[in-house]
Amino acid sequence: MRWRSFAQQASELSVPLTQEQIDRFRRYTDLLLNANRRINLTALRDEASLMTKFYLDALGLLPVIARYAGLSPDQLRIQPWCAADVGSGGGAPAIPLAIAWPDLRYTLIESIAKKARFLDETAASLGLNMTVVIDRAENASRSSKHRERYDLVTARAVAALATLVELTLPLARVGGLIVLPKGAKAQKEADNAARAIEVLGGTLVGIEQLSIPDVDATRMAVIIRKTAPTPDRYPRRPGLPNKKPL
Repeated sequence: MRWRSFAQQASELSVPLTQEQIDRFRRYTDLLLNANRRINLTALRDEASLMTKFYLDALGLLPVIARYAGLSPDQLRIQPWCAADVGSGGGAPAIPLAIAWPDLRYTLIESIAKKARFLDETAASLGLNMTVVIDRAENASRSSKHRERYDLVTARAVAALATLVELTLPLARVGGLIVLPKGAKAQKEADNAARAIEVLGGTLVGIEQLSIPDVDATRMAVIIRKTAPTPDRYPRRPGLPNKKPL
């Protein structure tokens, strides 16, 4: 009954799911809850919380991404985009988006080895088109394999926006989107990050309120478009974007 309700709520977000996709979410839940007993992947400890605050919260980004890409959600879900996720932790929003968007090729960047192993094993178990990179985002985006290669970059609960844009913008191709879920202070964070966004080659194109079923907390998405190449000197060395935001 609970999973039937979850499927209905996903449809209300304009992200209808097949039975195979629902089964993947169920399998992901089992893997996440089991691993979470050994590794601190998420503060969410039960199936119901994961459905609303992890899965639907992530799926709510999909129609936002579609709108800024000039596509319908259904059209977006057949695009073979390349995406990167920074500080992937327990896998949101990347794994829920990848389940709902099978043609998406996702690179998950996670610096903590035990979390990266969980992500790698989970992606293989679920049959997702994912690569896991064990590294800091500051290092990964210096590599030609990752710098300015991605159509979409995401990150959840990693850092304040002024720091986060230095970790994400260098990964996006010019024309690509950076979509960052945030809370009620999204506008204030965006104001504080305005200079950093400009310096790093981005343009703030929107701050959208998300309507997530059964979630009372204010959920927002900050949308940035990469409009110019990121200067070679960014990102700075690991830790500095957090210690001294631009």
